[in-house]
Amino acid sequence: MNKIFSYIKMSPQHLAYSIFMVTLGSLLYAIAVNSFVIPNHFGNGGVAGIAIVVYYITNIATGTTNFIVNAILIAIGWKYLEKRTLIFTIYCLFAMSAMMNWVHLPVFISDNALISAIAAGVLMGAGMGIIVRGHGTTAGTDIIAIMLKNSFGLQFSAGVFLCNSLIILGSSFVIGAENTVITLIMKYITTNVLDFMAEGLSRRKSMLIISDQKDAIAKEIIEKIDRGITVLKAYGYYSHKDKDVLYVIVNRNQLVRIQRLISRVDPHAFVTISDVQQVIGQGFTFFNPTNKNKRFYL
Repeated sequence: MNKIFSYIKMSPQHLAYSIFMVTLGSLLYAIAVNSFVIPNHFGNGGVAGIAIVVYYITNIATGTTNFIVNAILIAIGWKYLEKRTLIFTIYCLFAMSAMMNWVHLPVFISDNALISAIAAGVLMGAGMGIIVRGHGTTAGTDIIAIMLKNSFGLQFSAGVFLCNSLIILGSSFVIGAENTVITLIMKYITTNVLDFMAEGLSRRKSMLIISDQKDAIAKEIIEKIDRGITVLKAYGYYSHKDKDVLYVIVNRNQLVRIQRLISRVDPHAFVTISDVQQVIGQGFTFFNPTNKNKRFYL
């Protein structure tokens, strides 16, 4: 037990919080599968997708198949998981598999299958996002993708996409073409909700501002928007003049205010706006994880 605590390096309060998050996420995922996915004869990606197809064919409980397949994958790929992640992933495996077998709320079947798919996608994405917030993972195809990356150099995202695509494609022979398309829509929703749950609070927009009124714009942004600004040195090849470029990270609400501000101060300013997947640092996040910069781990 002491060795486990030395691996996770967490206070009892943080440990309790993580266990709660992983348990809650597993519950939401199980509800999505049992109340929305299976009653509507949808498929899914990952090991859960395999478990669902096995259930359709043999009536073996999804949690049982999910546990067996994931246990095999963890046994093979445990070395690719950081020790703390491994411990919470094993707990997640037990919790999710048990809930998939035992949690059976009233089913939801709609005349419009897309409504069921949207609800399932939101619930699964939220559940998986909460699990990630609790330092766990659902294992499964993520482990396969990590092994493909470390062994063959295949990008992690490409490996996950490949595994999920093969599983969903295989399930099409059981659930039919129409439900396969709906399953793809459901997975798209799941992925976006997962991204928002895992990273959404730190998503921002970046702005590059080139203006002859840069000082006035910078002053307005600092005083009225309360955002810091970085000045980048640049050279205009067309004008053959040195330029100062303002670089600022903002949220979506601040973006609209800054656009109005720039239009008022300098209507001729050149501005580019880009999506920023995640921002880590003072003023943006409450937690700054350490990037070990070693081999790819989960």
